[in-house]
Amino acid sequence: MKRRDYEKMKIMIASDIHGSAWYCRELVNAWEREKADKLLLLGDILYHGPRNDLPREYAPKEVIAMLNPLAPYILAVRGNCEAEVDQMVLDFSVMADYIALFADGITMYATHGHLDPVKGIPGLQKGDVVLQGHTHVPKMEEKNGCFFMNPGSVSIPKEKSEHGYMIFEHGKFYWKNLEGTIYQP
Repeated sequence: MKRRDYEKMKIMIASDIHGSAWYCRELVNAWEREKADKLLLLGDILYHGPRNDLPREYAPKEVIAMLNPLAPYILAVRGNCEAEVDQMVLDFSVMADYIALFADGITMYATHGHLDPVKGIPGLQKGDVVLQGHTHVPKMEEKNGCFFMNPGSVSIPKEKSEHGYMIFEHGKFYWKNLEGTIYQP
């Protein structure tokens, strides 16, 4: 892609699938409907973790089969439930603690959120956006001039939030439920 193409990029941002084939299928349907250029996964893709109940239709092998064909479009970071064995079965990288993205004049850092992003991301500056999952609660807050945003959880939302994701397009962020309806966290 040429530099100017990044200014037109539409990014779908999702977190915490936790091995749910049901909700991964809903996410893939939303991905197809959104026609996003990239799917940014903020970790905890295959394993449900010891603190969570099993999500609906827990089937990590089915999640692998749904996501691997999308590998050319996926950017992902390591969640606290990712392990080296997950990388062995996924066709896209899931072991980075964070990645940096630049689109529409905005610097974004993607991380899962279980590690302190302020200490873990070098060069974080005022106006930067930190995208993180982990809490399963959609949120946007400003800290020290940076914007911290959480898409919530695809499969195990908490605090009565929706099963959902975020969209970044034309320099703006939108929270959506899996049916595609925009809402504010």
